[in-house]
Amino acid sequence: MSKIVNGASLQPLSGAPPKHIVFLLHGYGSSGADLIAMAPHWRQSLPDALFLAPNAPQRTGAGYQWWPLQNFTPQALAAGAALAAPAIDAFIDRKLDQYRLSDAEMAIVGFSQGTMMAFQVGLRRPAAPAAIVGYSGLFVGAANLAHLDPPKPPVLLVHGSADPIIPVAALHAAKAELGKLGIEAATHVSAGLGHSVDLVGLRLGVEFIARGFGAEPRQSTP
Repeated sequence: MSKIVNGASLQPLSGAPPKHIVFLLHGYGSSGADLIAMAPHWRQSLPDALFLAPNAPQRTGAGYQWWPLQNFTPQALAAGAALAAPAIDAFIDRKLDQYRLSDAEMAIVGFSQGTMMAFQVGLRRPAAPAAIVGYSGLFVGAANLAHLDPPKPPVLLVHGSADPIIPVAALHAAKAELGKLGIEAATHVSAGLGHSVDLVGLRLGVEFIARGFGAEPRQSTP
């Protein structure tokens, strides 16, 4: 199994030991340094959260990948996500143990391929995370969950209506598949947005995570 050993991080704004961890899973060809850019927008609302944005274990070009995106059939995507999941699970377990926190005290956020991994991991752990937020991604491997009784964390799906990489139809398909598992996902479509995250999506994400942690989000600066 590949091991995640590096990435980007941002310590709690409070300066105290973390009471929560937000795991940020980047997209294909990107890195943790890209997705950690969300954290400064969020830390005022989540002052006791540690933000961790690991690099995927495999190199691709100047960035990283959770698995090679060579085949886009549902079966191939599900198989790739399943192969990549143990490294993320091990990283999450290591960090929760390090800070003596539980699954209920973490959130998993993904973008694009990272969203696929957020669902792959977050819906198969022994206990539900406080929240899963998926930006501009897909829900793969739903069929492999049908015979299980997966945890049912709060889920938010956010997508751009003009995404040329992963069409917005993926959001509606994910919501339907999650519904079959008994998970009622909240959704937001950003009009005219491509394969990206806008300020509205950032705000909705942090508000959703704060509610998952049982806190009212503080006013954050865009």
